[in-house]
Amino acid sequence: MYTVKFYKGDYIDRQREANRDQAVAYVEHHFNSSASAQADYAVVVVGSNASQTSRNWGRWYAKEVATHFGTRIGGDQGLLVGGWNGRGDANVKYTSMPAVLLEPLFASNPQRADIIRSDSGQAALARLLYESIQRCFPAGGLIAFSVGHKYKRSRPNDRGAALAGGGWEADYAEKVLEQTAALLQTSARGDEAAVGRKLRVMQGDLVLFETAVDEDVTLVWSSERNLLSIPD
Repeated sequence: MYTVKFYKGDYIDRQREANRDQAVAYVEHHFNSSASAQADYAVVVVGSNASQTSRNWGRWYAKEVATHFGTRIGGDQGLLVGGWNGRGDANVKYTSMPAVLLEPLFASNPQRADIIRSDSGQAALARLLYESIQRCFPAGGLIAFSVGHKYKRSRPNDRGAALAGGGWEADYAEKVLEQTAALLQTSARGDEAAVGRKLRVMQGDLVLFETAVDEDVTLVWSSERNLLSIPD
């Protein structure tokens, strides 16, 4: 089973509290921003001391976000180890557990800002994060969530970057984390990810049907019958 706790205060205090709580994973959610309205890629910051689990987790998430939203993968295969010239490193390097700082989309890009504000965009980001946690932490446990910029004692009014067209980075990052928490806490079991391969039928970002599929099975599609077969 998964449990989720949101941590507040300055970044180092959040990490220390998550350590005391023995969280199994730590997620800080941001959105990216640039002086260029055309900037467009997905990237994850991990600490300069990041474990291999953190790196694998971040790369998988960045790749899935880029694939889903049709953008590029930034950094080194989706990662910025130690942050942007050190910026972001201290947000995640003091944890005892794997930790990632997410920057999936650019708030400064008008098209991406529309996605960030949309219910469907938030739902898709929440599901991708949820799936990344299931994949990397199949045994369940306490998942620590940190909303980037928001709730800091040192800068209580900080909300991060302004979204093109209106709104603030931190408020939408919080919405995504809240939806992810709901998905995690309604999971029947923390080890669902151990099932491995899954087949999903989706309409836009809505999952209509989902089932586990054997890793070795070859799915067969019949265009004449509009039928997808799963061999016994």
